[in-house]
Amino acid sequence: MAIELHGYQYSVYSWIARLALHEKGVEYTWVEVNPFAENIPASYLATHPFKRVPALVHSEFVVYETGAITRYVDEAFEGPRLQPAEPRERARCNQIMSIADSYAYWPLVRQVFSHGVFRPLMRLEANESEFRRGLAAAPRVLAALETAASNAQYLCGDQLSLADIHLAPMIGYFVLADEGKALLEKHPRLNDWWSELSKRSAFVATMPRLP
Repeated sequence: MAIELHGYQYSVYSWIARLALHEKGVEYTWVEVNPFAENIPASYLATHPFKRVPALVHSEFVVYETGAITRYVDEAFEGPRLQPAEPRERARCNQIMSIADSYAYWPLVRQVFSHGVFRPLMRLEANESEFRRGLAAAPRVLAALETAASNAQYLCGDQLSLADIHLAPMIGYFVLADEGKALLEKHPRLNDWWSELSKRSAFVATMPRLP
C-alpha cells in the first residue's frame, strides 16, 4: 500500500516524521508542500485542513499532527519498536515528546534557529531580540530535559524511542547556532546523548540540506 509523506523540506516536524519512517524501515514517497506559500493547492485542505505539515497518507488513511504520525508509523508497520513497553519508560517517552512540543520547539527552533541561522541563510530579515529571547529561555528547557533523560544510551533507556526521534531534530537545528551548541554542552547527559544520536545513519540521511 502506497505511503506518502507531505512535508516541507526545512520543517523540523517534517524531519521528525521522516526520521521515524527511516528508523522504522518504511518506504514512502515524499510530497513537498510549502505551508508558507500563497499558492498551496486547494486539494491539500482535504489532507490537512489547517495547511500545516507534515501529513501522512497511507492508502485511504490520512493522519496529521507529528506525534500521531510517528505513533502510527510505529504501531502500523513492522520494524524495531519505538515506544517502550514498560509503563514508566513509556510515560517518560510521552513526557519528553510533550516537553519538546510545548517548551522546546519555540525557543530552540522558532527563535534561536530561525533568527540566528535560517533566516540569515535565506536572506530574510532576522530579529536579534527574538534570537536572544530564545537563548534566554533555552537553559530552563535543557535543564528539564537533562533531568528527564535516562542514564542509558537513549532518552528513555537502552532502546531508541519516539522521544529521541522527536527531540533530536529540534536539537539538531538548535546547535547550528554556536550559542545553542555552547548551551547544550553545559548539560552533559543531553550532550552525550546528542553526540551519539546525531551519528545515526537515519538522522544523517534525513537532515535537511540548508542553503
